[in-house]
Amino acid sequence: MATRVNRKISAASARAHTRRAKKTNSFQLPSGMLRTTLSVLFIGFLAWAYQVVRPPPPKICGSPDGPPVTALRIKLRDGRHLAYKEHGAPKDAAQYKIISVHGFDGCRHDAIIAEALSSDIVEDLGVYVVSFDRPGYGESDPDPNRTLKSIALDIEELADQLGLGSKFHIVGISMGGQVVWNCLKYIPHRLAGAVLLAPVINYWWPGLPTNLTTEAYYQNKLQDQWALRVAHYLPWLTYWWNTQKWFPAASVIARSPDILSHQDKELVPKMSNRNSYVAQVRQQGEYETIHRDLIIGFGNWEYTPMDIENPFPNNEASVHLWQGDEDLMVPVTLQRYIVQNLPWIHYHELKGSGHLFGYVDGMVDTIIKSLFSVK
Repeated sequence: MATRVNRKISAASARAHTRRAKKTNSFQLPSGMLRTTLSVLFIGFLAWAYQVVRPPPPKICGSPDGPPVTALRIKLRDGRHLAYKEHGAPKDAAQYKIISVHGFDGCRHDAIIAEALSSDIVEDLGVYVVSFDRPGYGESDPDPNRTLKSIALDIEELADQLGLGSKFHIVGISMGGQVVWNCLKYIPHRLAGAVLLAPVINYWWPGLPTNLTTEAYYQNKLQDQWALRVAHYLPWLTYWWNTQKWFPAASVIARSPDILSHQDKELVPKMSNRNSYVAQVRQQGEYETIHRDLIIGFGNWEYTPMDIENPFPNNEASVHLWQGDEDLMVPVTLQRYIVQNLPWIHYHELKGSGHLFGYVDGMVDTIIKSLFSVK
């Protein structure tokens, strides 16, 4: 009797164990299917991440979905268009011809060297100025293959197509100052003189002392330290970093007042005319304008300004660099080091000035007179 009972219990227990095993196994995937599922999820994540970090295509001026073309433009060697604006004395009658290079987040309308120049100097000296939209900005076509040298060649071609002669002067402000370095490096034979106004410094330029670059770098706001790191070490993440919402973007992109000196804040009202055209600056897309500027400006350069030779060894012309000693965007300590290694540069340090010193009354007249060596 006991044996039959035990057998029934054992059989019932076995059946219950079988049911539990089937129930458990019903939620398990075969190992092959699990690997396939994980692979599909991983590929899906990569596709999502690629779409997130990939910048949208630019809206090129004159294209069906792009902004209209309203500016004067030339067609460059590779088919791109470069938009420009003329100022000052008539070109054919001018004694001095200047190409003005705008800075970060600017355009051809940001030509302070022309807008703030007194009419007396324009007329007495015969000064013609042409400003242009750097590639991707305003109404100039983006240049996906842009390099340090290509922008210098764009400027040379602009001068040739406008008939500025064998030599011309060039003035660049802020990030436009970096472009002037490129011209001094790649087309020095075309220059009749040059001015760099608070030119942006790349902390990774070869030849800069580590102790100075480290000290200057860490004087930047934390968000700017990270933005510059990304632009230098992970350029393909630059667009994502400056458009995501988890961390703050670079201060200059956000147009934060925190990077303005006391003098800069007093001068900002003089820039109120920018409101009429600021929407044009990034109209073709942020990546081909401000983000590409960061990538190139703080990337790995094939040369350093300290390697540039004097383009005017016989003093037939001059190069001038102007810098405010209270500039919160460009460290004066590194600027001093650069000019100390380039004794042929005429260095002008402005006490108490920030990054926008060009808007001080009479400053542009002083800069131009110095360039032309007139009183």
